[in-house]
Amino acid sequence: MSNNNSIIKIEHLSKSFGDKVVLNDINLEIKRGEFITFLGPSGCGKTTLLRLLAGFLRADEGTITMDGKDISDMPPHLRPLNTVFQRYALFPHLDVYDNIAFGLKLNKVPSDEIEKRVRKALKMVSMTDYEDRDVNSLSGGQQQRVAIARAIVNRPKVLLLDEPLAALDLKMRKDMQMELKEMHKTLGITFIYVTHDQEEALTLSDTIVVMSEGNIQQIGTPTDIYNEPTNSFVADFIGESNILNGMMIKDCEVSFIGHTFECVDKGFGEHTEVDVVVRPEDIYIIAQTDNAKFTGKVTSCIFKGVHYEMFVETDNGYELMIQDYNPFEVGSTVGMFIKPSDIHVMRKERTCNTFDGTMLSPTSVEMLGAEFECRDCGLQAGDKVRVRIDFDKVDLLDDQEDGTLTGEVHFILYKGDHYHLTIKTDAGDDIYVDTNDIWDKCDLVGIAIAPDNMRITKRI
Repeated sequence: MSNNNSIIKIEHLSKSFGDKVVLNDINLEIKRGEFITFLGPSGCGKTTLLRLLAGFLRADEGTITMDGKDISDMPPHLRPLNTVFQRYALFPHLDVYDNIAFGLKLNKVPSDEIEKRVRKALKMVSMTDYEDRDVNSLSGGQQQRVAIARAIVNRPKVLLLDEPLAALDLKMRKDMQMELKEMHKTLGITFIYVTHDQEEALTLSDTIVVMSEGNIQQIGTPTDIYNEPTNSFVADFIGESNILNGMMIKDCEVSFIGHTFECVDKGFGEHTEVDVVVRPEDIYIIAQTDNAKFTGKVTSCIFKGVHYEMFVETDNGYELMIQDYNPFEVGSTVGMFIKPSDIHVMRKERTCNTFDGTMLSPTSVEMLGAEFECRDCGLQAGDKVRVRIDFDKVDLLDDQEDGTLTGEVHFILYKGDHYHLTIKTDAGDDIYVDTNDIWDKCDLVGIAIAPDNMRITKRI
């Protein structure tokens, strides 16, 4: 629902480059004056979305509305917004003052008004004494300030920032984060920010839009995104997490890592498969084991500056990451417990692989663009079927030629005692695999499925 507090409304926005879908039916409202961040890994579509907002790209489908006016086909220079790029795009032949004044001169703003607005912008970015400097003599942080001043001097309603801190060193990046946050507060305009840095997004934003493969995964405040992730991608991408298979016994009672825990989650039903997220800092570790909920052995302990990061193998054979201010010696047996409010339960996105197929004969089925042998399940050639395969019944092979299908390891999720992999097949479909073998992202694999491991039913 649109409201008076909304400045930008994006509806059913899609964009492809050739056969690759970069944005898939994006719907989003951006509030007036908020600091909103598009966050996700490389290739998720966040920069494309920003460029569509700026007018540098044209969407294949959908509309962008600003203050109730459709700007989808409006050229960039007529849109009431400005962009700060990762590489700043300053004019090397102009000094600081003329770089900032460039847009105003282009729009034939009176010279006395230009001077007043440029000096105000310089003051706002703490560059008052730099107006006569050559931009090539400035540090990266100073050039970034000039780029922001050049954008805000035009009094845009919205400021677009495309990974503007990526080229800075760590200390300068941290300093500029605080300055950007203060600048946003002072200007009172809408900031739309793009980054792949989770910590940066959590530090700066009022609202975070988490994206993956052209889709929005979750929209929320930094606290919501961190503490209440909606799926395993968000839980894994934002900060460190222990993501584990679980079983919701009933409301406020969940079983995982071989133990039953009290929790605060409700509405999942009884005896329902779920994913459980526990942040490393939310597992309490103690030397005494008598009063602990469960026990384990410390397998590694590394000092991370603020805390120690430890891996503990539990009494049931699960590996957990734990962060604590106190170190525990490698090899020592420890006790652990988790508060009910620190356990986050999520619905499983899927419980097995499910594909549509067609019977080629009573003992062969076509699916995923390939022919597979299967058990004779009483079906005939031409029958439309649904094929279900458990995650641990898919075999991955080093030699691609040994598989019925070939693919690439696309996403890896550690579940405490095994890895859950997303394999992107050469036909473009996803197949999910549970394995104890260690694979790396982008590994090329052969995919094989034994006939007995397919559950085939006729589609109605």
